[in-house]
Amino acid sequence: MAIDLADYEKGAPFDGDYDAALAEVQKRLSRLQVAHVVCNLRSMILFEGWDAAGKGGAIQRLTTGWDPRHFHVWPISAPTEEERGRHFLWRFWQKLPGRGRIAILDRTWYGRVLVERVEAYASEREWRRAYDEINEFEAQQQADGVTIVKLFLHVTQEEQDKRLADRLDHPWKRWKVTPEDFRNRARRDDYLAAMKEMFRETDTRWAPWTVIDGNDKKAARIAALTHIADSLERIVPLEPPALDPDFERYARVQLGLPEKR
Repeated sequence: MAIDLADYEKGAPFDGDYDAALAEVQKRLSRLQVAHVVCNLRSMILFEGWDAAGKGGAIQRLTTGWDPRHFHVWPISAPTEEERGRHFLWRFWQKLPGRGRIAILDRTWYGRVLVERVEAYASEREWRRAYDEINEFEAQQQADGVTIVKLFLHVTQEEQDKRLADRLDHPWKRWKVTPEDFRNRARRDDYLAAMKEMFRETDTRWAPWTVIDGNDKKAARIAALTHIADSLERIVPLEPPALDPDFERYARVQLGLPEKR
């Protein structure tokens, strides 16, 4: 089914107790991180979306309560000179999660078919070729046991403008507003065309896209975190791995505990 961003512009406020819902989904996510560590699972959570769409706020709440030793947030900016001299996916290979770890990417390799396409940093031949390269890269990771969760946070132009204005007026948030925000804003129609094609070409069965209506921050956060929890729960074993019986007997003796029967 084709993805139409116009279907994600209602901005309906969260219906319920936001604080309670947030605490509950964060509790689920905490258990899921433990499962990743114990069962040596690997996952990647990818965030794409408009400037000021709420990616940072969602990531902040996603990782609340997580052990920082077992996840990493990768903020993706423009490639360095060294990275520009290599295949565009080269720099992302270094960010793949190891055993028991979760990698969170704030922007991703989809920059090739979005900003690099729209701003002509990549040739048409390069960004058109990238669709197959991205799909094959994600299929390779999925086949190797990595779970991929892809989120796109969408906001209307009106809501984006409001948030940029709020940031500009806030002494401790105005640093977030950059000339790039307005450069991208001026080419919204071009970005919409690029996004439409991106969804059509890369919404695969092994790495599907999920669009989040980001026009209400609280509702968007709950929707994003719930989807991530639902996705990760599908890969968690129903039972935890058994403890080595010899080690368990040894530990019980050391702690003065009775033998488990």
